Amino acid sequence: MQEAQRHTHPDFNALVQRRDDPSVGLEDDFFDRFYFNMHGDALEPLVLIGGGYFPNRGVVDGYVIAVANGRQHNLRFSDSPGDAHNGTTGPLSWSTEGSRWRLRVEPNPSGVELDVNWTPRAPAWEVEKIVLENGRGGSSDFRHYFQSGRYSGTLRIHDDEYAVEGWYGQRDRSRGRRAVGGGQGFHIWVQAQFPETNIAFLFDADRAGNGRYCSGAVLREDGSADPIVDVKHNLDFEDTELRQGHLEIQTASGAVLNVKGDLPVNGGGYLAGGGYGGWHGQPRGNNHLEHEIWTLDGSVTSRDLPTPITDRLASFRWGGESGVGVFEFSRSRHPEAIYRPTLVMTTR
Repeated sequence: MQEAQRHTHPDFNALVQRRDDPSVGLEDDFFDRFYFNMHGDALEPLVLIGGGYFPNRGVVDGYVIAVANGRQHNLRFSDSPGDAHNGTTGPLSWSTEGSRWRLRVEPNPSGVELDVNWTPRAPAWEVEKIVLENGRGGSSDFRHYFQSGRYSGTLRIHDDEYAVEGWYGQRDRSRGRRAVGGGQGFHIWVQAQFPETNIAFLFDADRAGNGRYCSGAVLREDGSADPIVDVKHNLDFEDTELRQGHLEIQTASGAVLNVKGDLPVNGGGYLAGGGYGGWHGQPRGNNHLEHEIWTLDGSVTSRDLPTPITDRLASFRWGGESGVGVFEFSRSRHPEAIYRPTLVMTTR
C-alpha cells in the first residue's frame, strides 16, 4: 500500500493552461480536470459538477449531474478552449478568490441551475502519484488531490428551488493521463463527511481481488491530517451495484476506525451521465450541448452504461457519529473479476 502525502499548496485553480506551457504534458490524452460534489445532510439532492481541458486536442468539456425526486438529470457540454481561459464553458462558469471557488450554471435545457460559493473546511490532500497499468496496453499516470468544503448559495432543479447553506462538498483535482477499465476488479472512493471530520480515501483492487492502491487521510476542521495506511473492506454488492460497505480503516497514528456506509437503492449518481466512459476529450466542435433525464426505477443500472463508476450519496456511521457523503464505487463487469472481502463480519 502506498502512503499519501499532504498537499500544502493547492494552487491548481486555473483549469485551462496555455498549450505551450512547459507543465502541460505532451501526450495526446493529457487532461486537466476538476470535480465538485454538493449535498446537504439528507440523501438528496446530490449535484456533481466537472470540467476538463485536453490541451493537445483543443477540447474543453464539462458536465452537471443532479439527482433528486427519483430522477437523474444529465447535462454535458463541449467546446474549443475559447472562453474557458476566462473560466467559462457551456453554461458552466467558475472563478476563484484565494481558496474559495464560485460555481455558476446558467439557465439551460436540463433545468438545473446554480450559483454557489465553495469554501474549504479541512486541509487539502494530495495522494501519491497514481501509476497503474490497465491490462490492455494503456496506463494511468496522473496527480490527484481532494479537499472537503462547505457551500452557500442557491440551486434550482426544474421547479424545485433549494437554499444552499452549509452544505457539504468535495473538491477533486487531477491532471495527467488516465486509462480506465481493463485489469480493475473494483474501485471505491469514500468521502464520508462528519461535522468536524472528513474521512477520505481511494482504494483499488485487481480482478483477483488483491489491493493495488490505497491512499487517503482523516482530515479535520482543526487543520490536522492523519494519513490512511490500510483499509479492510466488506462490500455488499448486488451485481455491479453497491448496497452497503463495512470498512476498517487504519491510520498512521495507529487509530483504527470502523465505518459503515449505507447506500440507497436506485440512488443514481451514474457518472456515465456526465460523460465518463469515453465521452470526455472528444472534439465535437463549438457550443456542443446535450442532455437527458434518467428515471431511477431500476431501468438504468451501472451494468448497462458505458462505465459502471457511480458516485452515490450514502449515510455513514463512525462510532457514535452520523454523517453523509459520496461513496464512489465501480465493480468490473468482466466475468473473471471476483470480489474478496478482507474484513470478516461477526454477529453477536
